[in-house]
Formats: sequence, C-alpha cells, structure tokens
Amino acid sequence: MSSPVSDKTRTDPAVDSSYVSALAAADHFLQAWHSGDVEHGIVLLSSHAKSAATSDTIEIFFSNPQPCAYEITRGKALKNGRYEFPVVLVCDTANSRRAHRHFSKIVIVNTGNNDWAVDNLP
Repeated sequence: MSSPVSDKTRTDPAVDSSYVSALAAADHFLQAWHSGDVEHGIVLLSSHAKSAATSDTIEIFFSNPQPCAYEITRGKALKNGRYEFPVVLVCDTANSRRAHRHFSKIVIVNTGNNDWAVDNLP
C-alpha cells in the first residue's frame, strides 16, 4: 500500500525565476482585466500586442460584466524569453443562469531587464 505523501508527490519540471516572473505578469494583467482597469492593462501590453489590437478592441476586452474571474493553468516555455499560459475567462451574464467560459492562451514576453509584457489579448 502506498503512503498518502507519495501519492501526492509529482515530478514537475523545474520552475525558474523567468517562469515565475512571466506567470506574475500574466496574473497582473488578468487582475487588471478582472477589475476593468484599462490603464493598468495597457501598460502591461507589449508593443506588438498594442499594434495588433485597436483601441476599441482593448476597451471592449477590459469592459466585462461583473462578476468575472479567471483561471491560469501551468504554462510552458515557447522559446527563450516567451511563455504561454492557458487561461479561462469566466463571467456571469445577467440573462443566463450559467457563467460564460472563454478558453484562450496568454503569451508573455521578456522585453529586457527582466520586464515582462503580454504579447496578445486572450
């Protein structure tokens, strides 16, 4: 019979400081989305993400119905300085008994000096 501790122990790939910084950037961005804080969210976008989205698209993304929440799951390194995290954006809708779930991915890039930015709108 196995012990409860060994049943819960998994061998996860090593997590380095870059992964932690990228995950924190994704979390800060999604916190801005959650609170509808467009100004803070735009600051966290990379120049590529800003040029790929119109100001209307960004405004619509941050104007979500309340209550909303998000889930971030384990990310992966795409290449040096880029990480991708699967995310789920969850919002209640006034005219539905069920929450709406939007499955997407968020890509975080190192812009230099250990500064991290969101490279796409989920």
